[in-house]
Order: sequence, then structure tokens, then C-alpha cells
Amino acid sequence: MTQANFDEMLLGPDQVRDPYKVYSEWFHSEDLKQLRRKSQDAEAFFRRIGITFNVYGQAEADERLIPFDIVPRIIAAREWARLERGIEQRVRAVNAFLHDIYHRQEILRAGRIPAEIIAGNEAFLPEMIGVNPPGGVYTHIVGVDLVRTGPDEFFVLEDNVRTPSGVSYMLENRETMLQMFPELFTQLNVRPVSAYPQKLRKSLCDTAPEGSPNSKPVLAVLTPGIHNSAYFEHAFLADQMGAELVESADLQVVDGRIAMRTTQGYQPIDVLYRRVDDEYLDPLTFNPDSLLGVPGIMDVYRAGNITLANAPGTGIADDKALYSYMPEIIEFYTGEQAILKNVPTWRCSEPEALSHVLANLKDLVVKEVHGSGGYGMLVGPAASKRELADFEKKLRAKPANYIAQPTLALSTVPILAKEGLAPRHVDLRPFVLVSPNRIDITPGGLTRVALKKGSLVVNSSQGGGTKDTWVLGD
Repeated sequence: MTQANFDEMLLGPDQVRDPYKVYSEWFHSEDLKQLRRKSQDAEAFFRRIGITFNVYGQAEADERLIPFDIVPRIIAAREWARLERGIEQRVRAVNAFLHDIYHRQEILRAGRIPAEIIAGNEAFLPEMIGVNPPGGVYTHIVGVDLVRTGPDEFFVLEDNVRTPSGVSYMLENRETMLQMFPELFTQLNVRPVSAYPQKLRKSLCDTAPEGSPNSKPVLAVLTPGIHNSAYFEHAFLADQMGAELVESADLQVVDGRIAMRTTQGYQPIDVLYRRVDDEYLDPLTFNPDSLLGVPGIMDVYRAGNITLANAPGTGIADDKALYSYMPEIIEFYTGEQAILKNVPTWRCSEPEALSHVLANLKDLVVKEVHGSGGYGMLVGPAASKRELADFEKKLRAKPANYIAQPTLALSTVPILAKEGLAPRHVDLRPFVLVSPNRIDITPGGLTRVALKKGSLVVNSSQGGGTKDTWVLGD
């Protein structure tokens, strides 16, 4: 693993890497004050159209704007081609794993992963055992979080196969850049991302169950409601796809199908892109207190009369305890070595690993197995002695709740800072669409950037921002 930070733009003080050469020449011919004004214009644009996210438990701000940086991240065609191969391999393996784990469980019989990782996991849904999703697709929409440490070194940080978010920011970031810097798109062969909503619609409709009373598949997006942190995205995608945005009160079981209320009465739905977590999906099957789901929807699903995207129970595949077994999972189902590496991971549930983690806590990143959003984690090198001591107590009390990883030397890309261009750490979430006959990977994805100098935490809830990701054509 490379220890020095890899700069994606610069080889040296006056040497620009090939993907950035045209952009660098353009940037240095521009007026810095004018660029700063454009940066402010972008913020005003996002505020005007309402691209915000909610921060739970923060009294000072219910809704926040995700900071947007106007310097694009640029990826060469050759680099992207390798990423595509690795992502597709991983997504195929995840779908095969999910089918297996809810059917014959061959991977457990073969001893490739321990049975207790599945049996004792809250993300595993016994209600899905023996269920065949329409088209055999479990993970219709996937977000794979990647980090880079060198010219050809990419690592998968996380698999997001429950309800990956952020695609609306990818699309709006690109729209903003097209409006503000059209001349750059004439100089550079940047692959487009704007067809994502149409591809999403087609991909979802291709998984519609057979025997529908509708002449063509009817698609709806189920949102928990306006107070959800990703509500903007739910509404945005429904609008872009030409699908209805519905809440639980709009839906009910009618003649063995899920139907939505319309001005003409109840209309059966074929595909429900649900942004409601498993636990709240059906109060008759899961949490009886849920007001966000649809009573009886799991019975309709098990009968094969509706497609739920993503399928219930997919969360077992992006659980952080299972993450460390992904190389074995890929090899088991594809017969190939993983093209994209995992970050080395210590499972704190194992006594030997726990001893190593406790002895090296100040150098490691420790994450909750079920955590997300940058919460519940420790970044050892940035932690105080008090924080390290407090986290050590948590680890000793519930070691199985945590995994630990080395602090990677994440690559940097430039942002527009007061002094001009300044390097900041980034990750990347490409978005993947899975249908029965194809896997479609949008060229680019959401680049999240740690705007604070030296920070490795890119999450928007922890002060990170986003930038447009440009994949160059051949």
C-alpha cells in the first residue's frame, strides 16, 4: 500500500497528470476572482432548487446544504475501464451470494464464511428464505464506495446495497458544471451521466413481475416522507423517472396486489423503488409500530406480485462484519480473484484481532459493524487521548460490534481554496443498475471530498462536500 498521498492531478510541482492537462491549462488562464464568484453562484443555485439534507439530532440546523466544489475530479478512460470490470464482478458476486444465503447456503456448507456471521445478524431476514425476487435480482441499485491510494491502486471501502443515496447530487453537480463551464465540455470528452434516471426506470421496469393487470409496468417511489434526510433525492428521482412519489398512506393491498390511490381509484403497482428500511417496510411482518410501510406488502411480495427494489434482506451483503469476507465471496461465486481489493480488516470479534486493534488503536480506523454516515467511528490518528480511552472501553465491552482498518493514505484532488488550488482527500461512489439481463455502471459517480485540510472524513454529515466526477472517453 502506498504511504504517501497520491495526488490525482500532479506528478510533481510543475508536472500535471495526463487526465488533468487540459483542465490545468484552462484553470491557469482563468481569473481566480471570477471562479470564486462562480463558486458562490453554484451555492445559490443549489439553495434555490432545494438540494439539502437533514441532520438528525442537531438542534442548530435541520436542513443543510452540501458544499459543492467547482473543480472536477477527472478519471482517465483506462482507469475507469478497470474500475468497471471490478465493480461488475463484485455486484454479480453479491447477487449470487444473496440468492445462495436465502436458499441452499452453499457458502456456509463449504465453510468459506462462518455461519454465525449470518445467523446472528440483524440484517439477515429469515422471512426471505426461499423467496425468489422477480428476475432474480436482489440489488437493483448499488453504490460501491471506493478510495484510491496510487495510480493503479483502488480499494473498496464499503458496499451499499440497501438503499444507496447520493445519485441526485451526482446529477445536479453535472448539470451545474454544464451550465457554468460549457467551454470545458467542448474541450474535454467527458462521458455523460444525464441518462441515469431513464436507465433507472428501464432497469426497474425490466424486473417487473409477470401477470400484471397493467399494459406496461407501473413504477412508484416509496418515501418515508418530507422529514427524511434524503427526501430531496426521493422526489427528484420520482420526477426524473416519471414515477409517482408515494407514502405509506397512499398504498394498500387490493386483490392481492399493492395499489396506490389515484383520482381514478386504486391502481396496481408493479415495481416499488422503496426508500424505507426493511424494519419499517411491513408492520405485519417486521416492526409493528411502523407507520412508514404497507401492512401486508411482504405477503404480496412473497406471492410474486410486486418487485421491491432493493429486495428486503439485501443488507446482509453490505454489513461491515461480512465485508472482510468479500474476496472469498467473489472467488466462491465467480471462480476469479477479486479485481478490486478490500481494505485489510480486523474483525474485533476475534480475540487475536481485538488484541492487535487495542495495541494499535491510535493508528487505526475503527467502525461500528452497523454504523453509517461517519458516526460511531474512531479515526485513531486524529483522536485525543481521552477519545482513545473512551473508545477502548466500548471495544472491550462489545468487541463484536466493531471492525478496524489501517488508516489509508487516501488520494487527493484539488479544490478551489482561498489561495487557488489545494489538495483534499476524496472517495468515490459509482452507481450501478442491475436488471435480469445487464449491469449498467454510470461513468463517474459521486465524489465526496473532505473540505478540511488533512481530514479523512468525507461524509456530508461530518462537514464534507461533493464535486463533479468526469470520466474521459477514449
